[in-house]
Amino acid sequence: MAEQAEAQRAEMTGLEALQAIISGKRDGPAISRVLNFRMESAAEGEVSFLGTPMPDFANPANTVHGGWYGTILDSCMTCCVLSRLPAGRGCTTLEFKVNILRPVPYGMQVRATGRTQHVGRRTGVAVGELIGVEDGRLYATGSTTCAVLELPKGQSF
Repeated sequence: MAEQAEAQRAEMTGLEALQAIISGKRDGPAISRVLNFRMESAAEGEVSFLGTPMPDFANPANTVHGGWYGTILDSCMTCCVLSRLPAGRGCTTLEFKVNILRPVPYGMQVRATGRTQHVGRRTGVAVGELIGVEDGRLYATGSTTCAVLELPKGQSF
């Protein structure tokens, strides 16, 4: 049964795999549970996550650690590249940059949205924004370059 499910996932496009996570048909990445965020929506070239930073994510200055901003933005930007890939292709982050504009208050829900700028045979480029759900303010921006990979036969992302 597990082999059959893995074979079905290997035949999914990137967008189909992301939508399977949103619908609960496939497990999402464990990091999202640890850092309190989840995928909200996925369309071709655009993916959004909702997240809420908690006091456990503090840096020594007692503000939200930059790694939290980086992780949620890296997730939405990489997934939006994945959303444009056919079955048998995957991607991974080559590099990313985050600009934190203001601190997100603990307990405030934010939306991280990634949008592709280019997806080719070898690379994908995307940008992201982190916006407060309640106040509509821009808290951080990001950009990424992803390597587009051919997955070994039968392997899924």
